[in-house]
Amino acid sequence: MISKIHSIVPYGFEGKLVEVEGDMNRGLPAFNIVGMANKTINEAKERVKSAIVNSEFSFPDKKVTINLAPAELLKDGAYLDLPIALSILTLSGQLLKIDTDGKVFVGELSLDGEIRPVKGIINIIEAAKSAGYKEIYVPIKNLQQASLVSGIKIYGVETLQKLFLALKNQLTLRQAKKIENGLKRQNIASNEPILDHIRGQALAKRAFEIAIAGHHNILISGPPGAGKTLLAKAAANLLPDLTPDEMVAITKIYSIAGLSTDEIISERPFRNPHHSASSISIIGGGAGAVPGEISLAHKGVLFLDEIPEFTRSVLESLRQPLEDKEITISRANRKSVYPADFMLVATMNPCPCGYLGDPTHECKCTEVQIQNYQKKLSGPLFDRIDMNVTVEKVGNEDLRAPIVTKTDEHTVVKNNITEAITRQRKRYKKDGVYNSSLSSFEVSQKLKLELSAENLLASASEKLNLSARSYFKTIKVAQTIADLDGSEIIKQNHLAEALTYRSRR
Repeated sequence: MISKIHSIVPYGFEGKLVEVEGDMNRGLPAFNIVGMANKTINEAKERVKSAIVNSEFSFPDKKVTINLAPAELLKDGAYLDLPIALSILTLSGQLLKIDTDGKVFVGELSLDGEIRPVKGIINIIEAAKSAGYKEIYVPIKNLQQASLVSGIKIYGVETLQKLFLALKNQLTLRQAKKIENGLKRQNIASNEPILDHIRGQALAKRAFEIAIAGHHNILISGPPGAGKTLLAKAAANLLPDLTPDEMVAITKIYSIAGLSTDEIISERPFRNPHHSASSISIIGGGAGAVPGEISLAHKGVLFLDEIPEFTRSVLESLRQPLEDKEITISRANRKSVYPADFMLVATMNPCPCGYLGDPTHECKCTEVQIQNYQKKLSGPLFDRIDMNVTVEKVGNEDLRAPIVTKTDEHTVVKNNITEAITRQRKRYKKDGVYNSSLSSFEVSQKLKLELSAENLLASASEKLNLSARSYFKTIKVAQTIADLDGSEIIKQNHLAEALTYRSRR
C-alpha cells in the first residue's frame, strides 16, 4: 500500500513542493526515511513515533519506508514531521477514506503530539497558493502570520489527535481570518528619542527629513558627542507606516530567519549591527543561506554607527545590494535571492581621534592616519550615498538652555514626510516606490527641472566633477526636496539645497 501526503518546505525566499510517499511491507520492524533528508529530518523518526503513540494511536510493527520527493532536493528542518505522521496513520489503516488532494500539511511534532510552529510559514503558504492547493494545515502558533496571505483556506492545528478528528469531520479547526485594515504602529515610547529632544543640529534634522521622505542613503560626519547616534535613532521614529505588501515582505523575512514565527511585524525595522559583525551576518549566507542584516532591514533602516570601524570586506559587500535592492546568496547546493531595499544611515568621525577641525580640541592624528581612516570608506561606496552631512559640536550654552518649542517639531516633520511620500505614490502610481529607487532612465522620463535648475546642475556637475551616479542622485534628492515643498517641478532652490549634500571628499 502506498500513501501520498503533500507538503512544502521553504527554500530561500520561496517554497518548494515535497510529496511524502509512504510504503509499508512485511518484514522486520523498521522505519526508514529516504530522499536527501538531513539530520533534522532523520531524527523525525523518533519524534513521529513518540507523537503517534502518545496521541493514542498505534505505530505499525512492520517495515515502513518514507520517500521525500523530489529526491534530488535537499530538505532541511522539521517541516515534514506532520505529513510523515499522517502518511504512517494512512498506511496502518487508522486514517482511511480521507481525501488529501488539494491539501497541504506542515508542522513540527513534539513527543506528546503537539504541533510546534515552523519558520518561513508565509513562503510555504504562498507556494501552496501558487501551486493551486485549496487548503493548508499549519501549526496554530503560525496562524497569525498565515493570516497575511489570502486566497487559500488556512487551518491552525494544535495536536496530531485534533487534526485526525478534523480530517474525520468530527472536529472543526480554527481558520485564519484575513486582516482587513492592517496593523497600526504602536505609539512612540516615552524613553525613545525624538527630534524635540535634540539640541540644535537644525541642518542634520533637515537632512534626515529629506532622507526619510525619499528613502535616501545618508552619512553623518562630526566630532564625538555631536549627537550623530541620537539623530539616527530619532530619525527611526520618523519612518512612515508600513503598507500591507511591505508588512508581508518583512514578516516573511523575519520568519525565514527564525526571529518571529507567531507575530506580524508591523513596524519598519531599524537594524543596528556592531562593527565586529562578519560579512555573512551582514549580507547573509551560511550553510542554510539565511538572510543577513541587509535583508532584515528591508523597507527600513540599516544603521552603521562609526562606519569606518567595519571591516573593508563588509563595507565593499554593500555596494551591490545598495544598487540592486536585493542580494543573491550562492552556495554549492543552492542559490537564494533575498530583498534588501534598505535605507543606509551611517555615522563617522572626521579622523581616528575625532577632533579634526574642532576649534576647542587639538587633533593628535597624523596626516597618514587621517587618510587611512577616511579611505576605509571607498570611492565607489561613498558614491552610492545620496546625502553627506557634517555636524558641529553643540555649545555648552545650548546644552544648558531649556527646550522650548512652540510646536511639536517631531510631529510637524513626520507630517511633512507623510505628505511627500503621498506625492511620490501619486506620481509613480505604486506603493513602496521612492525617488531614490528610480533608475537613470526613469529620472529622465518622470522628473522635470525648470530651466534655471538645469543650468545650475550643468555648472555644478562640471565644477564638482560629479559622476553619472552622483549626477542622477542629486536630481533625485532635489525631487524629494520639491515634494516636501509641495512642488511637482524641481526648481533652482531645490537643486541648490540638494547640491549642498554632495560634499567633496
